[in-house]
Amino acid sequence: MKKITVLAGLALTVLSLSAASFANTNSADERLNQAISGEHRSHAHKARDQYRHPKETLMFFGFRPDMTVVEITPGGGWYTEILAPALKGTGKLYLAQYPDTGKDDYYSKSRKSLEKKVASNPVYSEVIITDFSPKKTSELAPANSADLVLTFRNLHNWGEAGIEQVFKDAFNALKQGGVLGVVEHRMPNSQKWEDNQRSGYMPTNMVIRLAEKAGFTLADSSEVNANAKDSADHPKGVWTLPPVLRLGEQDKAKYLAIGESDRMTLKFVKPAAK
Repeated sequence: MKKITVLAGLALTVLSLSAASFANTNSADERLNQAISGEHRSHAHKARDQYRHPKETLMFFGFRPDMTVVEITPGGGWYTEILAPALKGTGKLYLAQYPDTGKDDYYSKSRKSLEKKVASNPVYSEVIITDFSPKKTSELAPANSADLVLTFRNLHNWGEAGIEQVFKDAFNALKQGGVLGVVEHRMPNSQKWEDNQRSGYMPTNMVIRLAEKAGFTLADSSEVNANAKDSADHPKGVWTLPPVLRLGEQDKAKYLAIGESDRMTLKFVKPAAK
């Protein structure tokens, strides 16, 4: 009887170790490592990790693989390539994208491009695309369902009224205690917004004010995406810098040496109802 008890104990130990190992491979750290190094990502996208710091940024926002996450206007899907596999099977990913207008315009092209990308690889098989318009009320995800809403380098496209509406939509989509994570090109305090609205850079205090107006509380900020080399004073705005390099070969070495933009990284929380 003693021998059976010992064997049973050993079996339970093995099962415990296996469970611990499984939990470890499904940790946020491990999931993000696997997604970032995945073969589905191009060399060009991986080369930008040094500037965009995806793992550090997502960990700062509190990412977990069991979350319901919303990414607003994912563009070419740079972050989608990381979020989709990191959430697959354990969480949920909504991509809030411009709708197909039925016209040959930027919005329809963006929507079709995203749909094509999502259909291109099984890694995106669980992704859900929703309709998003920056100046109209949009259901980014079912109300009070999201743990994390993310926007990366988008705010400058929407204008103040657009940002105000987007933040309202994000607030509605999030659960109480949910997080709105914002990464945006940062305008220095020395520059005036009135004179530099088309530069692609945004004042941090404006972003915070609009988020608080929507009901959010600023929980934390990070310098993980800071770049002290970026003066934010360039002939073609932020697009002078990589990856766009709008001036082409003109002063290319100079702008490559600066790298990608200096960015604010802000973590807002939807507070519990009073």
